[in-house]
Amino acid sequence: MMMLSQDNLVLIILAIIILIAIIVVSVQWRKSSVTKNNILLLEKQTELKKIELVEKDLENKQRKEEMSELSEKDQQKLRDIRANTSQILGKVNLLSSEVNEKADQLEAQSELLKLQKLAAQLDKKQAEIEKSLKK
Repeated sequence: MMMLSQDNLVLIILAIIILIAIIVVSVQWRKSSVTKNNILLLEKQTELKKIELVEKDLENKQRKEEMSELSEKDQQKLRDIRANTSQILGKVNLLSSEVNEKADQLEAQSELLKLQKLAAQLDKKQAEIEKSLKK
């Protein structure tokens, strides 16, 4: 093996340290660029959310203006229609739940009948087995 002089050994150690430093710097640079991209993305998303909120606010304002353009009589009719709609929806939900309850009851009754028939068959089989054992 070749003997390395002390100068060559120092140069090799310095080269290794510089290589490690370059790797660390490049990894950190990559992380910072990814972080910058993430920050830019979040800023753009925030801008879009702000725009959506402004658009919704404008729509609500426009609806209110349209409502104010209606006469008192028309506004009252609209309120009555909304109240009736919510009452009808409440009744529909109630009827729907009642229908679901009835369906569940019918299903349970059907299952009970099946189980009763099965129990009768089992009793019959048991009686036959007991009769055959007694012989």
